[in-house]
Amino acid sequence: MLPSANYGSDFERAALRRVTRRLIPFLFILYIVSFLDRVNVGFAALEMNRDLGLSPAVYGFAAGIFFIGYSLFEVPSNLILARVGARLWIARIMITWGLIAASMMFVRGPISLYVLRFLLGVAEAGFFPGIIFYLSEWFPAEARARAVGRFMTAIPISGVIGGPISGALLGLNGRLGLAGWQWLFLLEGLPAVALGVAVFWYLPDRPEHARWLTHDQRTWLVERIAVDRERSIKHCRIDVVRALSSGLVWKMGLTVFLANSFGQYALSLWLPQIVRAFSGLTNLQVGFVSAVPNIVAAVAMVTVAVHSDRTGERCLHMAGAATAASLGFLGCSMARSSIVSVIFLSLAAAGLASVHPPFWPLPSKFLTGSAAAGGIGLINSLAVLSGFVGPYTIGVLNRSSGDFRTGLLLLACVPLIGAILALQLRNAAFLRSDGNQGEGLQQRSPEDRVC
Repeated sequence: MLPSANYGSDFERAALRRVTRRLIPFLFILYIVSFLDRVNVGFAALEMNRDLGLSPAVYGFAAGIFFIGYSLFEVPSNLILARVGARLWIARIMITWGLIAASMMFVRGPISLYVLRFLLGVAEAGFFPGIIFYLSEWFPAEARARAVGRFMTAIPISGVIGGPISGALLGLNGRLGLAGWQWLFLLEGLPAVALGVAVFWYLPDRPEHARWLTHDQRTWLVERIAVDRERSIKHCRIDVVRALSSGLVWKMGLTVFLANSFGQYALSLWLPQIVRAFSGLTNLQVGFVSAVPNIVAAVAMVTVAVHSDRTGERCLHMAGAATAASLGFLGCSMARSSIVSVIFLSLAAAGLASVHPPFWPLPSKFLTGSAAAGGIGLINSLAVLSGFVGPYTIGVLNRSSGDFRTGLLLLACVPLIGAILALQLRNAAFLRSDGNQGEGLQQRSPEDRVC
């Protein structure tokens, strides 16, 4: 058996490169489709709101109700995934959400829109935390932020790809008697079904099932992941119930709610309409301009991920990224030209996206097994509630003020609060990568004590 202590060896790097090349591109594609189906209602709204007579407040509520269904079923879905395996459960998630996403073409008014958006959230619940849990089964702690960062660049890349595609699909208006937004939902929903079938045949549940690794690589990776798991169990033995009731888990959920998700979902679901409001562009032009902030965000996300893994620091990276997002929204609210607005929106998008890579490796530092599945599910379910609050609030503010400036000012304040909470997480000393976890457990405050 090869020793897992030689993490810097050529053998170990080669094994991780093979895992990365095999898993990350495929998971990346899955998340692009997932995030696109989640937020493409923002592009559909450019025509759908007018065709169906939907007000900004109605649209904001419909955009956000997805996250109520998602949040309610997040933890149960992730616990099922931990029991039956990632391959089977992720395939089920993708097939059901793809069918519902395509069914959005049958929306006829507010009620049907509310129902289908809610069901879409229920169907997709557990996908993202399931992937985070899955990555923790394949990547050692020292390489996890880079793995998460590469996987989650799908969020901004979905905007880069989805913006122009969605704008072009709206141009099919009238073909075969369907509106452009109906074509958009149909043609962007069906790929999830096909990929769901592919998941079942492509994804192994754990490293020991990976036939594309050599025997020695499988042996080393299983042993190396076991070392991380044993370290977590040694310093923090938590079951599912204690994980779900942990003050630290809830604090982490609130942190990512404020530092990232509130702004990210509000921006994703309203970006096309914000761009049109300050530019007056056509649908296709809005799609291309909306891609610019997402390109910047993708580059920033990978850069922050690499630096966070290299330094072993997480919380300061999160706080700095959230602060950058706050400054971006503030600048956009005061901008008076289209070019300046896009520059500040790009800063905001980059800051929000860059919170993810340093944040998501943290739960697996003290949660393992079913506790990790449940804890990560709870953290994400709390975070995605912002997907309801953010878009709906922006819609209400837009209706009352007549423009997006008040909403942008709100979006500038929220990540700043998240940055403060991210700095407070540093008090949970066992989340640090300093190797002195045993000492840290004795020093942390009572509200952070989870074991």
